[in-house]
Amino acid sequence: MLRTERLNRRARVLRHLAPVALLFLAACSGKKDELPYVERPVEQIYSEASNAIDNRNYTKAALLFDEVERQHPYSQWAVRAQLMAAYSHYQALRYDDAITTLDRFIALHPGNRNAAYAFYLKALCNYERISDVRRDQSTTYEALKNLQEVVRRFPTSPYARDARLKIDLTRDHLAGKDMEVGRFYLATGEYMGAIKRFRRVIDEYQATSHVPEALHRMVEAYLALGIREEAQANAALLSHNYPGSVWYQDTYALMNRSERGEKPSLFQRAVDWLF
Repeated sequence: MLRTERLNRRARVLRHLAPVALLFLAACSGKKDELPYVERPVEQIYSEASNAIDNRNYTKAALLFDEVERQHPYSQWAVRAQLMAAYSHYQALRYDDAITTLDRFIALHPGNRNAAYAFYLKALCNYERISDVRRDQSTTYEALKNLQEVVRRFPTSPYARDARLKIDLTRDHLAGKDMEVGRFYLATGEYMGAIKRFRRVIDEYQATSHVPEALHRMVEAYLALGIREEAQANAALLSHNYPGSVWYQDTYALMNRSERGEKPSLFQRAVDWLF
């Protein structure tokens, strides 16, 4: 009797697990994102892929362009299809797939006349993923590296001008990240950590919009540490380079209060930025 109940229980469990097991096996055995193999002329597949792009069905387009390469790997169509597949992935916001395809294109066809565009599109894939300054900036650094590579390798290409513009915006974003961390350190009394961040903005991101504030924050931090000489030096730099900025006005007022022996009310703007 007990043996019969155990067998019945095991049978019920297997019936419940069977559909899950089948799905798992299907997922493992089937190839991801690949059309069933139906041999067709290369022109027909490429035309269908182009129509999918016209209809903004980018996922379908990427599959069809991949099919061109799979069925006709040694044709000139395959080279173009590889780049178009990457473009389709990019438009579908599948940036990792686009970068993988572009890396393969660059490795196989480094001298292709569209190589500049391949490098540029790879840079865009990372540039489009730049996140808020409160998040990790590893993708931002990767975007900056890719954009600089476009300018270095293809300085006269039509993509270099836009890459230079995006380099400036990317560097401004990275400076903004250092400013965000520096303000946090300043507001929590970690003055040396704050100074390190603000100094990096001043030294490495000189052309960005954050430098005047970084100089002002340096004055705040050095006054808080009682190092008046360094505070004066940074105030002088701010006065010389950004005499019309609001940060110079704040620094001027801060230094005047300090000279009168008043204990300045520091960091209010830093706290405002945080909250």
